[in-house]
Amino acid sequence: MDVTAPLGLLAELTHRCPLHCPYCSNPLELVSRSAEMSTVEWTSALSQARELGVLQVHLSGGEPLARSDLPQLVTHASGLGCYVNLVTSGLGLTEPRLHDLVERGLAHVQLSAQAATPERANLLAGAKAFDRKLAAAELVKNAGLPLTVNVVLHRQNHDQLGEIIALAESMGADRLELANTQYYGWALRNRDALMPTRAQLAAAELVVRAAVERLRGTMEIIYVVADYYEPFPKPCMHGWGARQLTIAPDGTVLPCPAASAITTLALDNVRDTALADIWYRSESFSAYRGEEWMRDPCRTCDRRTTDFGGCRCQAFQLTGDAANADPVCSRSPHRGTVDLILAAPSTSDLVLRGPAR
Repeated sequence: MDVTAPLGLLAELTHRCPLHCPYCSNPLELVSRSAEMSTVEWTSALSQARELGVLQVHLSGGEPLARSDLPQLVTHASGLGCYVNLVTSGLGLTEPRLHDLVERGLAHVQLSAQAATPERANLLAGAKAFDRKLAAAELVKNAGLPLTVNVVLHRQNHDQLGEIIALAESMGADRLELANTQYYGWALRNRDALMPTRAQLAAAELVVRAAVERLRGTMEIIYVVADYYEPFPKPCMHGWGARQLTIAPDGTVLPCPAASAITTLALDNVRDTALADIWYRSESFSAYRGEEWMRDPCRTCDRRTTDFGGCRCQAFQLTGDAANADPVCSRSPHRGTVDLILAAPSTSDLVLRGPAR
């Protein structure tokens, strides 16, 4: 099949983070500080990404502000002509640091929020972070940067959805992403405590619909549904290795942010393989591109060009084979696995994300 150049790079600079969110999609085995790529290695990777065609660079983690060389990386990515977005918890963001990053070419900030009240938000973050996030949002708006607020939704905060939207308004968000939890890494570990109920999702639909209409032209709202309850899977990343790539802190290159969950997949590293070779010719990126890998029911399904068979990582985690149809699909022979998960008793016990050392 014809492979086009990627548009976006998610650069996970570090797994170190001051928060301990139980829904974090970082793997349970976090990359240590000693294994992180150096400044020189990251600038090389960014240069290769731009040569490959990348136009948007999302500097993420963990917490990218934990990297002392973040200013140099922003300068380099911006100098390459990339649109640079900082994906952050906001902790550690000060007025001087933000001013410096803006001067170096930072174009956008995506700020996470956990809940609408300090008590709930701090509990979910595993840190006293709520007030510091409000302060960070104020800094971003005062700097004149566009602000996206991202909130991962789950059983523990769905009841605050209306208040969460109001919080994003008060923060001056230009865009609000309300993303129901995707169950990878720490989120998978906590799935029984995070899975929303049907009643919560039904109520959310009405709240979101009303807010979208009310705030049209003021704040864009993106709502990502909880796909375990849906009859068909979402089009994961517009298809495997189609538009974006991820580089983990140690240089591992991933076709999607959760691809390390597929333990049978051989992943290449930008430290020893050119990024262009990985994108166009590697086993990992070629594995699930197009339709040749598909089995029935995906191979003959009229939705195969719409949802691309769903999520390969989810298929692997729930069936042991990444080439199976995504089990959330009502046409999948493995849909019963998801139904059993939804029928299982819930728990309120959350295991907070551990630290990267």
